[in-house]
Amino acid sequence: MANLLKGKEVAQAINERSKKDVESLKAKGINPTLAILRVGEREDDLSYERGASKRCNEVGVDVKVVALPANIDKETFYKELDKLNNDSNVHGILVFRPIPKELDNELCRNSINPKKDVDGCSDSSLAGVFTNQKLGFAPCTAQAAIEILDYYNIDVTGKNVVVLGRSLVVGKPVAMMLTNKNATVTICHTKTVDTPSITKKADIVITATGQMESLDASYFNEGQTVIDVGISWNDAKQKLCGDVLFDEVEPIVDSITPVPGGVGSVTTSVLVNHVVEAAKR
Repeated sequence: MANLLKGKEVAQAINERSKKDVESLKAKGINPTLAILRVGEREDDLSYERGASKRCNEVGVDVKVVALPANIDKETFYKELDKLNNDSNVHGILVFRPIPKELDNELCRNSINPKKDVDGCSDSSLAGVFTNQKLGFAPCTAQAAIEILDYYNIDVTGKNVVVLGRSLVVGKPVAMMLTNKNATVTICHTKTVDTPSITKKADIVITATGQMESLDASYFNEGQTVIDVGISWNDAKQKLCGDVLFDEVEPIVDSITPVPGGVGSVTTSVLVNHVVEAAKR
């Protein structure tokens, strides 16, 4: 039976760290503030907004919500974004994406002040990840995977780590972050030949394919650590599931993150911690 790498404990540790920093900042007259810029009222956006606001409140971070109509014109949208970029009382900006295509997602993510890009979506933030410098912030989900490894004292130095997925949200940045921590990293993707032969040789496998329960026991081996970033709704089972077929894989490996209750439960805490770090900087 595998050791479950639960995200709740990791999130609590990050929250405690954030609380202490917030107290220090407020003693200096600085109130860490997250601005949420939302277009329309999509339920998934509203749900994430509630979760982020709750987590901010728990650690003492202020939240400013700028809610814009779904039919807002491009000029007005970017004026609102510029106001937040130029507001010295706002330390982090979160724009719910995708935004309507006429507002231009690419332009949007690169119009956020890199110093306030707490979601790690801009090219400047990604450049910071790839050059190991503090230019913006790492994408929150990628950072959450690293936080789990660190919290459970899973040393990646010299380890063979396989990352499944090459997106700019998780796969590529987490691979570079692991390389910066002296891991030996292989990235697998949809064009990789015989992926199971590669993953079975790994010490650590990080899955970020978005393909629900696509990784069965044939991909894994004894003694491995598995970080499952995927999260999808399974209609047949009426529950959230990851990329890994958990019931098959859990009895084989040494450690594994559950879904739900793993990486996803850490992500919001990372976001809030980034706001605090932005205020410190």
